[in-house]
Amino acid sequence: MLTLCGFGASNYYNKVKLVLLEKDIAFDEDLKWVGQVELDASPLGKVPYLKTDEGTLCESAVMVEYLEHKYSAHPLLPKDPFAAAKARELHIFLDLHLELVARELYAEAFFGGKVSDAVKEKVGKQLQKNVAAFAKVAKFEPFIGGSELTLADCAAAVNLPLVTAVSKTIYGNDFLADLPVKSYMKMWSERPSMQRVQADRKANNELFLARMQSKP
Repeated sequence: MLTLCGFGASNYYNKVKLVLLEKDIAFDEDLKWVGQVELDASPLGKVPYLKTDEGTLCESAVMVEYLEHKYSAHPLLPKDPFAAAKARELHIFLDLHLELVARELYAEAFFGGKVSDAVKEKVGKQLQKNVAAFAKVAKFEPFIGGSELTLADCAAAVNLPLVTAVSKTIYGNDFLADLPVKSYMKMWSERPSMQRVQADRKANNELFLARMQSKP
């Protein structure tokens, strides 16, 4: 049995969870907050991490690739090598060039903290540049890479709403407004996998915010 460790307010946790649900893989969940992580399983103390019968994995991109190769039912990568590579390209783009850039602003956008004007200016320019580049590789036809649901969609489903929320909160402007993200997310909202993830995320988010607010 697989065990997904972490917490439901984490977008990376939810990316892996979506893959598990879309591929109809049986799994357990183990609530682990940052600071409670088993360091032999995740040496950097990050979540999520995945326990398998073969050992543990601690990077979400690696986890979803493992699940794709280990469990052949309900594939989330095309058989064609180039098409699969394009799906991986989108996956990396979403995690590295959109979410990770926007993450620098989470403290102010979501948690009542403060980010310097210099950081906001730097991140704003980088995020706008990266969104423009993302628009050249994303298709939304209807899925992020074309006609098939892939691993990239599981990343898009949890990362695009964060980019929208951050840009609207910090800059007063949705940097993704020119892309069909609203209709794309509406499509996701109708999938049972996302309905479960969202319900669990909402319940866990209340606990997460309470923990954040209780810290000195």
